[in-house]
Amino acid sequence: MAQSPCTSSSSFSNEPGFDYIVNLNVGGRIFATSCNTLSWIPDSFFTSLLSGRMNSVRDASGAIFIDRDPDVFRVILNYLRTKQVDLGGLKVATLKHEALFFGLTPLIRRLTLCEELSSTSCGSVYFCGMIPPPDMPLENLPNEKSRSPMYSESNESKKPSGGSPRHRVHSKKQSSDMSKYIKNELTELAKSKSLPDRDTEPLKVRMIRAHICSIVVAYSYFVCVYRVTEWNTYILLWKSPRTRTYVTHIAVNTKIAATVAERLVAVAFADDTIGLWHIDDEGKTEKKGLFSMNVSIDNLFFVGTQMVALSKSGKVGIWHSATQNWQAQDIQPISCYDTAGSSLILGCANGSMNHIDMQKFPLRMKDNDLLVTELFRDPNGDTITSLSVFLTPKTSACGNWIEIAYGTSNGVVNLILQHPETAGHQPVLFQSYNIHNSPVVRVSLNTAYLISVCSEYNHVRSWNVTRFRGMINTQPGTVPLASFKVLTLDSTDETTDKQYNHPGPYGDQDSEQVLVQRVIPNAQKLFVRLASTGERICTVDSVEDSPITAFCVHELDGQKLGSRLRKHLFCGNGNGSVQVWDLTSALDQFHLKNGSNPGHQVNPPAAANQADLIKTQLTQSPRSLISLSNYSGGPTPQELLDVIDDNDICCSTPALSRCPSTAFQ
Repeated sequence: MAQSPCTSSSSFSNEPGFDYIVNLNVGGRIFATSCNTLSWIPDSFFTSLLSGRMNSVRDASGAIFIDRDPDVFRVILNYLRTKQVDLGGLKVATLKHEALFFGLTPLIRRLTLCEELSSTSCGSVYFCGMIPPPDMPLENLPNEKSRSPMYSESNESKKPSGGSPRHRVHSKKQSSDMSKYIKNELTELAKSKSLPDRDTEPLKVRMIRAHICSIVVAYSYFVCVYRVTEWNTYILLWKSPRTRTYVTHIAVNTKIAATVAERLVAVAFADDTIGLWHIDDEGKTEKKGLFSMNVSIDNLFFVGTQMVALSKSGKVGIWHSATQNWQAQDIQPISCYDTAGSSLILGCANGSMNHIDMQKFPLRMKDNDLLVTELFRDPNGDTITSLSVFLTPKTSACGNWIEIAYGTSNGVVNLILQHPETAGHQPVLFQSYNIHNSPVVRVSLNTAYLISVCSEYNHVRSWNVTRFRGMINTQPGTVPLASFKVLTLDSTDETTDKQYNHPGPYGDQDSEQVLVQRVIPNAQKLFVRLASTGERICTVDSVEDSPITAFCVHELDGQKLGSRLRKHLFCGNGNGSVQVWDLTSALDQFHLKNGSNPGHQVNPPAAANQADLIKTQLTQSPRSLISLSNYSGGPTPQELLDVIDDNDICCSTPALSRCPSTAFQ
């Protein structure tokens, strides 16, 4: 039996040569050591324990009980005996966690140095730059309520204190009861940490938008506009004054004339107003106006130089650059949208698909009516929850062949086509896939693939698209390729920010698209994956150990002779900085490692049926469909647990609730 511990620190530390045997019961395993061995590091767990400053529990044999992992403690005890570290197959992070618990400062320093072997403040090989945090603006935007009729005290008094009201289209289904526990637990954590952060974390990056050579970064109460130079450096053109209300949406359009670029920047606020500014390359700013639709704004973007604002309630607002006019009109409740050329396609809650031709917009100004026409109606009348429009290249022989993929609230993905010769008639239903059990929140149709994402933790289905002369083949059309999940546990309280930070797919329709997986809010790691197969391209670790709070994928033109477009990932951080990562290099390395061709797709005109096409794919492609069906490029279970543990998510049991999801993104 172990001797009784000393009653004071002086009784064992100040008497030369004084020592005794200490028996420890660590997780059910008995360790025998000496008082001097345990207490040679001052101000540690053991000095407090043996001095009596810490209460102890003893087992039946009298050994002091410590509720820790005995396998890890064996390494800790060997270090205290020999002052040498033998990992014994343990992870450095695991051993450091225990060293922090026991307060062993010399061991913590050694293990921290070991971690520095694989980490650097300069980032990985794909890190290519950083936009530093801006200084906080001191002045406020002038209060324009008194001189603008669009504000009314009655309307503002109805607004909740947290911002504009949030509209829900459907509820997200969960994979299992355990998923509900984890997601509700994450929500409680986000509430405890994030509710006051609009004021306590004013430099936290909320949203990032990019167009050509312009980058717009939104914080809680101000925005910054940057210009990308030909050498991929970032120049701050304009920083807005501090706004009166919370920033909810941003949009940017850049127009390049000769060597000079000018940009329109739109910012929506929580009081349902929109500010519009013109900014040139010298940073000269002209305010175009302050607009409102008197309803909550759910999306803000540009179609060419025309600013468009949408509300789920069924209102469309458009500002036209040529006439400088703002016009708003009520239509059917809107659930999703997409753009193609000068066309704006709106998916509606009643199953209709409406079209607005922005080129004809100025002609309709006199009668104050947008030219809205019904393009298609879902055969089952289901809510259209996602849209993707693909225009084939126009040739001398014929015009654009219009292809539209859309998802519904019942999990159906439909593909409709319109031939140039049938212009003026409704598109015809080409193929239908009833493959999701939850609403389809995103869909992407590009030159090589059809990709759909449903609301059940971003379950992804993909198909190979076979084409002949740029148009989809009638036989077989599409062939199933992959099925996988992009698990994200986003907070249900960050609805607006989540619209700007969803997994994707991201990328132009004629380039390789990617998915960006952020497992939990404020994680310091992102997983970048191929949108077509789910294979992992790379991981992105925050350079400054600051949480990644926003991200944006954008293709930048090097503006040098012979340079190609390069895909970049812009990651906004909690400290206000924006880190830039080169995804083009990551994709090149991925294809080099896997022996694949990024532009490879199998489109044999002679393939008369699906069996022939699959057989051709299996012989020509280095990655077969069979292996892809079981492949997961997302985080491994251990990586998932590490990300969750790094953000201090505790294992509590909160009340069960269904987690709603927005389809309007």
